[in-house]
Amino acid sequence: MRDYDPSRYEPAAVTVDIVALTIRDGALQVLLVERGEEPFLGRLALPGGFVRSSRDAKGRVRGETLDAAAARELAEETGLVPGHAALNRVHLEQLATYGAPDRDPRMRVFSVAYLAFGADMPDPVSGGDAAAAGWLPVDRARRLAFDHDAILADGLERARAKLEYTPLATSFVGPEFTISELRGVYAAVWGVEPHAGNFHRKVLSTPGFVVDAGEMTERGGTRGGRRARLYRAGDATLLHPALLRPEGEQ
Repeated sequence: MRDYDPSRYEPAAVTVDIVALTIRDGALQVLLVERGEEPFLGRLALPGGFVRSSRDAKGRVRGETLDAAAARELAEETGLVPGHAALNRVHLEQLATYGAPDRDPRMRVFSVAYLAFGADMPDPVSGGDAAAAGWLPVDRARRLAFDHDAILADGLERARAKLEYTPLATSFVGPEFTISELRGVYAAVWGVEPHAGNFHRKVLSTPGFVVDAGEMTERGGTRGGRRARLYRAGDATLLHPALLRPEGEQ
């Protein structure tokens, strides 16, 4: 490494940004922070931050992985410490990488975005470069800082598509749920209410999607007093056949 000259290379950094989704009051909501410093002071943005790195005594690069950085940022913004039961049920996956030269006015910054969604996500806490944080219905999330409008749009489409062919809708409900509550997840994420009878039939006929919890509940019961059956997530990783969005839904 004798010929290595750092000044010959353009500076660059790596960040993680989180599209964190949950359902509150029957609406799909996204976690946003108000930036407390420049750039984009006062603008809403997705939570995120720089991936931490350092060098050891021998000059070797050390630090956190991308997945670890995403998990840390999510934990910091939600106030859920690692190991918390609610955080353990949050689904977290890598979404895409964004690297337009002008996406960050400070320097060349590559962002690895993550998609997270789960049930019972708590009120967020602000910290770092965020002045405030809160959940906002996705249809009101506009003019975000950096290129976060595009990242959010990509995250929403990923979530909507994954509900078609995976059982991850169960991440938006509690450990035990009714079919009506599960249908509410699809309605909130897709933006359209699935037909109740068809949805019930498709869910129960899809192998491994849900399993009977062996209990009944007053939640979602009928006016005549009929109680609803409770279910748990099954062991399927893919839904076959898929639960397709109504034609024309975006």
